[in-house]
Amino acid sequence: MLPTEENTVPPRYRYEQIADDLAGRIKSGEFPPGSKLPSRRELIEQYDVTEPVIDRAMQVLRIKGMTETLPGVGVFVVE
Repeated sequence: MLPTEENTVPPRYRYEQIADDLAGRIKSGEFPPGSKLPSRRELIEQYDVTEPVIDRAMQVLRIKGMTETLPGVGVFVVE
C-alpha cells in the first residue's frame, strides 16, 4: 500500500477540531474581542462531546492567547 494523506497523517483529536472551529469563529468576528463565548454546557450540547473535551479545547484557545477565563464568570475573547 502506498502512503497517502489518509494513512500517514494521524487523526485529529476532537478537542483540536473544536478549538480550531472556535478560533475560526473568533477570527471571523462571530465572537469579537471582549465578547463572552458560549457556556461550557452550551458548547457540550453544540458539539455533542463531554466536559473534559470542551475544557481541553478552551485550554488550547487560552494557550494561543485568544481567550481569557474569569472563574465563575466565563470565557472571553481577548482584546
